[in-house]
Amino acid sequence: MHVRVTLIAAARSAALLAERFDDDRPLDQAGWHEVQLAAQGLIPLGAAELRYCSPTPRSRATGQALGFAPMAQPALRECDMGRWRGRTLGEVTAQEPEAVDAWLADPRSAPHGGESLLSFISRIGGWLDTRPADDGGAIVAVAEPSVVRAALVYALKAPPSTYWNVDVRPLSTVTLAGWAGRWSLRLESAVL
Repeated sequence: MHVRVTLIAAARSAALLAERFDDDRPLDQAGWHEVQLAAQGLIPLGAAELRYCSPTPRSRATGQALGFAPMAQPALRECDMGRWRGRTLGEVTAQEPEAVDAWLADPRSAPHGGESLLSFISRIGGWLDTRPADDGGAIVAVAEPSVVRAALVYALKAPPSTYWNVDVRPLSTVTLAGWAGRWSLRLESAVL
């Protein structure tokens, strides 16, 4: 018994330099345009038996724009950044440089008063591990790039520090196949 979980990174809501922790902003005009350009390749994923999304406005909007009618999953929320919520990394670094250094160096650290990176990765992994395995069943989930990164680190059983080396672009996809505690990264080949 196994399942395929395809994760789609939500379209963007702001320029990368303006990204904020726990950003609740909806899709911006550029994000809507990106969804329209990518829709043809992504819409077929909506045939999955189960369709989910992160509870963020841009994840929900991306899923709706693709016609998925996804169910919001609280477990797919971004990392709880505590008092850093709504601030940029630059702002936090200017005010709390030692705290940022600790957070980046130690996956168990949560100097912001929220969730540690290790707890975040474990929460996302727990969601993956509780997906119903229906021998070849398909699931699609639109999630924030941080959630996709955490899922990859968990599925590959990589060290938590690997999280910082995974670049997830808006509207990119990745498929994980397997079952609880035993996941594989599936790279699809292009049809020639």
